[in-house]
Amino acid sequence: MTTADGTSAVYRRFGISSLDELMACPHCDALYKARMPAVGERAVCARCHTVLIAPKRKAGLKIIALASAMLILTVSAIFLPFLNIQVSGFANQASILDTALSFRSGVMELLAVATAAMVVLIPSLRMALILYVLTPIVFDRRPYRYAKHAFRLTQRLKPWAMAEIFAIGCAVALVKVADLALIGFGPAFWMFTILVLIVLVNDNYLCTWSVWKSLEQQQH
Repeated sequence: MTTADGTSAVYRRFGISSLDELMACPHCDALYKARMPAVGERAVCARCHTVLIAPKRKAGLKIIALASAMLILTVSAIFLPFLNIQVSGFANQASILDTALSFRSGVMELLAVATAAMVVLIPSLRMALILYVLTPIVFDRRPYRYAKHAFRLTQRLKPWAMAEIFAIGCAVALVKVADLALIGFGPAFWMFTILVLIVLVNDNYLCTWSVWKSLEQQQH
C-alpha cells in the first residue's frame, strides 16, 4: 500500500478531510477523531483510559492563578527554613538551599545540581513558560513568539519537575526519624505542602489538547 493509499484509508475510516482532525493518545498512540466535549465532560482513550480532552469553564484564568502561586511558593521556599531539628540540647535549621549546597565535594556536586534543578529550577521554569503561553490566549491576544515551542518544552520538562516528590519524600523520611530527634517544621515545609495540593489541582485543570488548539486558532 502506498503512502497516498494509506492516507486515503485513514480519511475514509475516520470520516475526515484532513489529518489535523485526528489526535493520538499520548500513552498508547491510539488514533481518534478529535471532537471537543461539552464543558465538564471528558474524552477518554478506549484502550488505556488516559484522559485526552477535559475542557473546564474559565480554566485558563485558574491555571494562570495557580501557576503564579506555584512560582511564588517555589522561589520563596528556597531561602526560608525548611526544618528545625533538636537533639540532646543542640538545634539546627536548614533551608532547601542549604541542603543543596551541603553536597559540594567531588561527585556529590552533581547531586547538588540535580537537587536544585529538579526541586526549584525546573518547576519554576515550567510555571514561567505556562504563564508565557497562556496569558495572551486567555486575554484573546495573539500568542507570544515561540509559544508552541515553549508549551512543548513544558510537556517535556513535566517528568523532571519534582518539587512535590521532594515534599512527599521528606514527609516519609521524617516519620522514620521522628523518634530520634525533636523536629519542627519551618515556613518552607508548609509552602511545599501547599505546593503539592496546587500541583494536583493545576494538572486537573490543564487540558493539553485545548491549549494546542487555541495556539493554532489564534496564530492564523
